[in-house]
Amino acid sequence: MSYTVGPAAQIPEGEALRVEAEQSGASEDIAIFHAEDGNFYALQDECTHEVASLSDGWIEDCEVECPLHASRFDLRTGKVLCLPAYVDARTYKVEVVDGMLELHF
Repeated sequence: MSYTVGPAAQIPEGEALRVEAEQSGASEDIAIFHAEDGNFYALQDECTHEVASLSDGWIEDCEVECPLHASRFDLRTGKVLCLPAYVDARTYKVEVVDGMLELHF
């Protein structure tokens, strides 16, 4: 399933946008990040360590740091990079099509 989020230009480089994606009656918040490498990446918005929004975290290079306890995740793979989190974040495909962000979940 895919969802048109809106113009890619709405997310400045180094920022993130939280979107609510619905599939089969269930919804999940997904964070779309515009990384410093110029690419867009999407992860589950909730940190795998404790309830905190990754879209509110700090983005550096291709990593996001959780604002609650400073766990870091690789935006490209969802891999956890440091404790206290130890479970990887789910990733989603996001692409720019004719200037619009398309999220696939």
